[in-house]
Amino acid sequence: MLSDIEIAQSADMKRITEIAAGLGIDEVDIEPYGHYKAKLSEALFTKLADKENGKLILVTAINPTPAGEGKTTISVGLSDALRKIGKKSVLALREPSLGPVFGMKGGAAGGGYAQVVPMEDINLHFTGDMHAITAANNLLCAMIDNHLQQGNELKIDQRRILFKRCMDMNDRALRNILIGLGGKANGVPREDGFNITVASEVMAILCLASDISDLKERLGNILVAYNLSGEPVYAKELGCTGAMTALLKDALKPNLVQTLENTPAFIHGGPFANIAHGCNSMRATKLALKLGDYVVTEAGFGSDLGAEKFLDIKCRVGGLAPSCVVLVATIKALKYNGGVQKQDLGKENMWALEKGIENLRTHIENMHKYHVPVVVAINRFATDTDEEVKFVENFCSDMGVEVSMCEVFAKGGEGGTDLAKKVCETIDLCGENKFRPLYDTHATIKDKVEKIAKEIYRAEGVTFTAQAEKAIKEIENIGFWDLPICVAKTQYSLSDNPNLLGKPKNFKITVRDARLSAGAGFVVIYTGDILTMPGLPKAPAALNIDCDENGSITGLF
Repeated sequence: MLSDIEIAQSADMKRITEIAAGLGIDEVDIEPYGHYKAKLSEALFTKLADKENGKLILVTAINPTPAGEGKTTISVGLSDALRKIGKKSVLALREPSLGPVFGMKGGAAGGGYAQVVPMEDINLHFTGDMHAITAANNLLCAMIDNHLQQGNELKIDQRRILFKRCMDMNDRALRNILIGLGGKANGVPREDGFNITVASEVMAILCLASDISDLKERLGNILVAYNLSGEPVYAKELGCTGAMTALLKDALKPNLVQTLENTPAFIHGGPFANIAHGCNSMRATKLALKLGDYVVTEAGFGSDLGAEKFLDIKCRVGGLAPSCVVLVATIKALKYNGGVQKQDLGKENMWALEKGIENLRTHIENMHKYHVPVVVAINRFATDTDEEVKFVENFCSDMGVEVSMCEVFAKGGEGGTDLAKKVCETIDLCGENKFRPLYDTHATIKDKVEKIAKEIYRAEGVTFTAQAEKAIKEIENIGFWDLPICVAKTQYSLSDNPNLLGKPKNFKITVRDARLSAGAGFVVIYTGDILTMPGLPKAPAALNIDCDENGSITGLF
C-alpha cells in the first residue's frame, strides 16, 4: 500500500497554466511559482466582478479524535466527485502550518487518493505566504521596541504591550520570554512572547481583507498597546503599516494548485480554528465562487469551532451564504466519543456507537440553527460492520438528513459520487438560501459569548473570571463592543474540557481572558487552557521526515 506522499509523488499533474485555462483564466493573470503552482493577479478580481457566484458548500466535522475524521480528504474527494458527475467545481482550502507538519498532526493536503498537489510544496514553504505574514508581524514588533528605545513619544506602557512576535513552528520555550537584556544598546527590557504564525492577527487580517487598501487599513487598526494614561495605541501610530503592506502584497494573492484528479484548488491562508477563526482567505473563496458552479471549502476542527466562526465571522464580513453544510464523521470516531479506547475502535461496538452518535446529533442540530441544509459524510473504513453502517444510516434518516458512505481516500472522486449527488440534490430541494448567523453583533460581548456557549456548546452558562470581566469592560469602553466573537477553545470537546467527550451535560464554560483584534474585526475569547503557541509532542513528526541526496522527501504525511 502506497503512503500519502508516494501517491502524491506519482501524480500526473498538469501545468498550472492548463489548470488556469480550464477555469477561463488568461495567462496574463497567472504568476507561476514553478510549473505546478501560481498566484493570481489583482486584475482578475476586477475582470470577474460582474460574474454570478456559484454555490458554496462548507465541509465541517464532529469533534476530532485520535481516530481521525478526514475532513480535508472529504473536501478534496467531494470536489473531484462533483467533476465526476459533470459539475464545474473548485476547491478552496487553508494552507498548512509548519508547526503541525513537524509536530503531531502532520500535513493538511488530504490523504490517499484525495489530495491536493504538489503535496510537499503545499505542506512546506509553498509560495512563502506564511513567511511574509511572520515577517510583517515581527516588523511591527520591532517597531514597537524601537519606539520604546528611541524615546517612547507615544508614552507606551511597556507593561501593557499586547502584540506578540510569531513564528510558524511549535516551540513552547518561546511562549513567555524576556527581551531587551544586555544593556541600553540592546533595547528596553520587558516581558514578551511568541504566538504561532497562524494565531497572529496579521494572519486573520490577510484572510479577511477584501483588497490591498482594506488590508492596509486593517493592519493600521491593530491594537498594539495601551499608553501610560490607559488609552489605546494602534499600529498606524507607529507609521509602519505601509511597510507591512509591502511585505504582504504578494501574499494577499490567492494560490492556485490542483488535486490528484486535476480539479482546480485555491490554497490560501491558514488560521487555526481552536485559537483563531479557522477559514481560508476571503479572497480565495470569493474568487473560487466566480470561477466555479460549486465551491467546496472547509473550516477547521469540529463545527463548534471552525464552522461556527465561518458562519458567524467570515460569512458576516464577506456577505457569504453557504448552500449546504457537509458534516464529516467516522464510525470509529463516534465509538471513541462513546468511550471506546483507540486500540479497540476496529471492533464492532453498538453500545458505544449509540452513545457516541449523540456528538453527531449535536453538530447536525447546531448547523441547522443557521438555517442551512446538512448532509452527513461518513468516511468509510474497512472495519466498519454492516450493522454499524445501518445504524448510522437509520439515525440520519430519523434526523431528516442525507448520509453518504464515502471511500474517497481509497478511490478518489469515484468514491464520493454518491455524496456529490446528494449534496446537489439537497441544494436543489432547498431552493432559496435562508442562511443567517447565530447572533446579532449589536448584543453585548458577554451576551454573544453566552449565546454561543448555550446554543452551540450546550453549556448551562458562562463563568467570567475577574481578568475576563476587566478585559471585556475595557474593550467595550474603547468602542469595540459590536464585533463578532472568536472563541479560543479546545477542539476535542463541545465543552472547554478536552476530556468531556460525546455530548457533555451539566457544565459551564469558563472565560479567562479576552483580547481585541481590532484589525481583524473580532474579539477573541479565551477559555480553558488553550495556548496560542503549541509545543511539540514526545515523538514529533519531524523525526520521520527525511530528504535524500536527490532532494526526494520521505515521511511527510
